[in-house]
Amino acid sequence: MAMNLVKAETGRELGTRPSRRLRRSGRVPAVVYGMGSEPLTVSVDKTDLRVALNTEAGLNALITLDVEGGRQLSIIKDLQRHPVRRDVLHVDFLRIDPDQEVEVDIPLVLTGEAKKVTQASGMVDQVMHHLRVLAKPADIPVEVTADVSDLEVGSSLRVSDIDLPAGVTPAGEADTTFAVGLITRSTKEYLRQLKAEEEAAEALIVMGEAAEDEEAAEDEEES
Repeated sequence: MAMNLVKAETGRELGTRPSRRLRRSGRVPAVVYGMGSEPLTVSVDKTDLRVALNTEAGLNALITLDVEGGRQLSIIKDLQRHPVRRDVLHVDFLRIDPDQEVEVDIPLVLTGEAKKVTQASGMVDQVMHHLRVLAKPADIPVEVTADVSDLEVGSSLRVSDIDLPAGVTPAGEADTTFAVGLITRSTKEYLRQLKAEEEAAEALIVMGEAAEDEEAAEDEEES
């Protein structure tokens, strides 16, 4: 995974108004913490931050912060955006050790075709779109894929079924479900209708057989 260099300036004023002025000048308020060091309030250039995040790694991009001439590998732990404009309002950078595992959320992408589900007019319901994993910075994958080809209606796939890359392990419960084979509402309605028709047909057959038995009994009595 590529590492991006972003210069961070110290000495910013704290508070809402100073932060607003900072954003108007094209900079983003931020804090750097982790690895046993005191939190450090900084600011980064908005354009530099956008470039660093505009990669396939997204929020999991490895960012080398240049702070007062010293460089520190980091990853974004939290990013706050404006609810309407989506502008970045604040960033939390977590210092990380290149030789130590870090916990991150990775996009989970489903691959393959669940033919047994589609043949039953069902659907694959993806109930988990991100997977929390542990990995060293250099081993953090851009995404994790999971094959749903063997999924059936009424069955599910769990985290333990995912073939993770080398050096990557799940951070949560291995039996957590991430995909389920479901029958859609329209399919359920169709099956209910089909069952009702079959039951009605069976009832007619039973009634017909009963009528035939009754006629046979009457014929025997007359004879």
